[in-house]
Amino acid sequence: MKKIAAITMARNDEFFLNRWVAYYGPLLGEENLYIYMDGLDQKVPAQAGRANVTLVEKQGIKVVDAENRRLSFLSDRAAELLKRYDLVIGTDSDECLMVDPDTGMNLPQYLSSLDIRTSVSGLGLDVGQHLTHEQPLDKSRPILPQRGYALINTRFTKASVIAKPVRWGRGFHRIRGHNFHIDKNLYLLHLGNTDYDALLAKYRHPDIIARGEQKHFKRARMRVVHDITEKQAVVNERIFGIARFLQTWFRPIYAWNKPGMLGLRIVVKLPERFRRLA
Repeated sequence: MKKIAAITMARNDEFFLNRWVAYYGPLLGEENLYIYMDGLDQKVPAQAGRANVTLVEKQGIKVVDAENRRLSFLSDRAAELLKRYDLVIGTDSDECLMVDPDTGMNLPQYLSSLDIRTSVSGLGLDVGQHLTHEQPLDKSRPILPQRGYALINTRFTKASVIAKPVRWGRGFHRIRGHNFHIDKNLYLLHLGNTDYDALLAKYRHPDIIARGEQKHFKRARMRVVHDITEKQAVVNERIFGIARFLQTWFRPIYAWNKPGMLGLRIVVKLPERFRRLA
């Protein structure tokens, strides 16, 4: 078994941070989780357990500057961790890297079976609330049993797992100067759009306004919920293989090392075995 650490940074996001620990902790060991709180005004998550939590100076105000600083900081921390670990998983606090249960392996077992030279990515599934079929999120219960739809989203097909020091681009979306590989059994589930009421509240939050992020937030986040509600969901799982092919071979002309999908926005019904990973 390879020794694996997970790293993240968050601000004003205790709800997802607690769940990030609850997901990765049993898989990797809480002592192998590294959480950096963006701002000295932040508090240690209530359910951090034995995770390593560090408060750092706020990384910036405007979104581009803040993201550049945040990922530069996390790239440096990951490089340090790779002196002691075989792999580092880097995700935002509202993201879960999962392996298909049909493999019969859990995440560390599966990652240990791979020959990862630089990085590996999971197919990005942007899970959101279907406003017609699904109720507001009950935050006392696990998320996935309450949500059954996702948008296949290139923004979340990220270079999440690294085996050597690299420089992550903003949001973990790419690693600078390196190609990406989408594994056939890995998925990155983004859960930040699973409650529309919470999205509306965050849209109006002073941090979002101060960072000039409202326009981006509306286009990149709230649109996902509308797509999931309005589009016909694909049920056939062959769509996952098609999406991997498209994202591998059709890349944005402005970023060869990011996945592309010809502008397609495909909504899928989540397989029940994914939703049981509560």
